[in-house]
Amino acid sequence: MIAASELILNPDGSVYHINLKPGQIANDIIFVGDQNRVEKITKHFDSIEFTTQKREFKTQTGTYKGKRITVISTGIGPDNIDIVMNELDALVNVDLATRTVKKELTSLNIVRIGTSGSLQADIPVDSFVMSQYGLGLDNMLRSYLIDEISETEMEEAFIAQTNWDMRKGRPYVISCSKTLEKRLESEIIFKGFTGTAGGFYGPQGRVVRLGIQDPELNAKMDSFNFNGTRMTNLEMETGAIYGLGKLLGHNCLSLNAIIANRATGTFSEDPYKAVDELIEYTLNKLVN
Repeated sequence: MIAASELILNPDGSVYHINLKPGQIANDIIFVGDQNRVEKITKHFDSIEFTTQKREFKTQTGTYKGKRITVISTGIGPDNIDIVMNELDALVNVDLATRTVKKELTSLNIVRIGTSGSLQADIPVDSFVMSQYGLGLDNMLRSYLIDEISETEMEEAFIAQTNWDMRKGRPYVISCSKTLEKRLESEIIFKGFTGTAGGFYGPQGRVVRLGIQDPELNAKMDSFNFNGTRMTNLEMETGAIYGLGKLLGHNCLSLNAIIANRATGTFSEDPYKAVDELIEYTLNKLVN
C-alpha cells in the first residue's frame, strides 16, 4: 500500500499537483510547457469535455477528428516533469482508492511539443526536430534506477568529448519510443540528439552577470559526434520525459519547433507560426 505521504491526493480525490482524477485523461497526451499553449492546440478540437488548472498545470481533454486526446502544460524544467509523469502514471496504474498498484498496467502515448534552439548551422529556424535521444544534464533522473535504460556508451562519449566536469553529476542518455518515432516521422522532420539542461541561463551557456563553469561547453556540444549522431538542440524537458517514460512503461516522443539558431545567432521572425505548424502536424499524425 502506498502511504498518503508518498502519493498525495486532494480532498476531492484528485492527484495533488495536476488536480486530475482517473478517467479525465486520454491515452494519447500532448505536453506543452506554457499553459497558454494548451488552448492553441485544443482550439483545433471538435469538442472539449474537461478542463482544469492548478498552478502551471493546465489540462484539457477533448476529441480531434474522432480521437480522444489530452493536452497538459508541464511548466518548465525536469523537476516539473518529475511531478507530471509520476502523477499521470498514478492516474492509470494505481488504484487510488486502495493505494495499490494495478495488476494490469496501462501504457500512455506522450508527445511533447516544444520550442528550442538549434546547435547546428544546418538546422534552420522554423524547422522541426524529433529527438531520437534525450541527454540529461540536470541530475533529476539520477534519483531513480536508470542504469538498465540509459545509453551508457553515448554517455561516456559525451563525457570524454566535452571534458565534462563530474562535479556537476553524470549526464544520462535515453532513447525515444521507436513506436512513436515511426508514427510521427516524415521527410520534413530533422532527427537528432537533444540536450536537456536544468536551467535556462548558466546551464545553457548564457552569461549575464555570473561566470559559468565551462564557457566552451556549447562549442563542445556543437562538435559532439557519436557514430554519426550529433547534438541538434538544447532545451529543458526531453531527457526527463524519456527517462521517466521508459521506467514507467510509457511511449514518449519530443518534437521541437526551432525558433533560434545558436550557431548562426538567428531567431525566427515569426516563432508563433512555426509552433502552430508543428501543432497541426502533430495532431494529424496522432489521428492517422
